[in-house]
Amino acid sequence: MSRQVSQKIAFAILTILSIIVVIPIVLVVAYIIIQGVGMLNWEFLTTFPRNGMKEGGILPAVIGTVLLTFGTAIVSIPLAIGAAVYLAEYARDTWLTRAIRLSIINLAGIPSVVYGLFGLGLFVLFLGLGTSLVAGSLTLGLMTLPVVISTAEEALLSVPQRFRVVSRSLGATRWQTVRQIVLPNALPGILTGVILGLERAAGETAPILFTVAAFYLPQLPRSPLDQTMALPYHLYVISTQVPGMPLDVQYGTALVLLILVLSMNLVATMIRSRFRRKRQW
Repeated sequence: MSRQVSQKIAFAILTILSIIVVIPIVLVVAYIIIQGVGMLNWEFLTTFPRNGMKEGGILPAVIGTVLLTFGTAIVSIPLAIGAAVYLAEYARDTWLTRAIRLSIINLAGIPSVVYGLFGLGLFVLFLGLGTSLVAGSLTLGLMTLPVVISTAEEALLSVPQRFRVVSRSLGATRWQTVRQIVLPNALPGILTGVILGLERAAGETAPILFTVAAFYLPQLPRSPLDQTMALPYHLYVISTQVPGMPLDVQYGTALVLLILVLSMNLVATMIRSRFRRKRQW
């Protein structure tokens, strides 16, 4: 068998496997859209639940999800990018840095419920923050750190070494080189990691179940130490804990969460594409 024939067979197999993976995802998304699009109206998005959450809207859950995502970004992004810069630009290749990288990879694979229990023990009970936005954001921030650190480090390492050499040869310090040369060129990859981490945080249920989420609240959170409703937990509640819940409300809530996550992905893709077009390598 010639190399050309082998290559065509391999590409055909990969194409078939890709289609097998993609089609179920497309069908699930399409089914959610068909079942839930009828609930997307102004009242559903801007009012509080009522009548045992069988009527009304999902405003507190939407606001809570946005606040948690914003809090997660505040906690995780500076720490993750700082750690990635240190590992990629300053740390020497020793057994300690290799162990740190291995630990980061392992932390990325830990189930989210473990992070939830850790957040419960550390932030809620030991530090006395209670079930609050702060405790939930810190827990989600810790959960997203490994993903963002790994992706950001890979983006930094992908910047050609000659950029650093030329910058240092012109008299720039290492920090000036990192800040003005390396980080701007690595920004598309860093954004990818940030959005992946925040998307995971926005869609998680287990960590917020232990640290921040409430079954129902008649008002929006007024303080970082208040509880809040959130879309993932709200969807879990109305799907499993409320008897007689209309299916259109369940699918409408799922569709709103799906739109929120996909919108974050779309914005990240647009920003990443814009920066990549400006890149000179």
